[in-house]
Amino acid sequence: MNKLSLLSPLTGIVLIGLWIYGFLGFVSNVTAMREPDFPAAIEPAEAIVVLTGGSERVATGVELLKSGHGKKLLISGVHKKLSLEGVFRSLSVPEDLRNCCIVLGHRASSTIGNAKETRDWMKAEGYSSLRLVTANYHMPRSLLLFHDAMPDIVIIPFPVTPDNVKLYEWDKHPGTVLLLAREYCKFLAAQFALWMDSQKARERKNETPLPSNTTDPS
Repeated sequence: MNKLSLLSPLTGIVLIGLWIYGFLGFVSNVTAMREPDFPAAIEPAEAIVVLTGGSERVATGVELLKSGHGKKLLISGVHKKLSLEGVFRSLSVPEDLRNCCIVLGHRASSTIGNAKETRDWMKAEGYSSLRLVTANYHMPRSLLLFHDAMPDIVIIPFPVTPDNVKLYEWDKHPGTVLLLAREYCKFLAAQFALWMDSQKARERKNETPLPSNTTDPS
């Protein structure tokens, strides 16, 4: 039996072990993310940004805005056909608040799209800090991409725990295990994509232009 035939299974076992180790750390991080006591005093921020994907997120963002914990609320990733009335169908939101301080973002269809849409909106509004509202299992990847898109912006996480995600004894709930495993893979993919982008940027920076040919052909 040659060394390569032994190496392949061993490499697979090591990679699986590393994935499991990283996954358990990811789950530990997610389960430690508790929704802050509200409406107790929380760190101030100019903007509130909600990433669509659950009714709890939008409701939390609206409550934060109504209680004065932000100047404006951006809901990023809203379906193009949805209006304010459609989004707030089951929520009580004063009309004056809707008109002055709530913006629907229709451009984003992914988390990286959310980050870019928020970056452009923050720049247009002139804000330097935001409170990010999304599900706790989605928060690590969101923070990774938002910090990359807006390195100069203060980002304060406000994790929300969806009712259908059973983080308590998560390993006994197959649906939650699958959700967390899928999100961890997306987190790893986002890390890898950002690393690749940084490598390409470094290569472009290190490229030295060829000297131009200034020899007189005559």
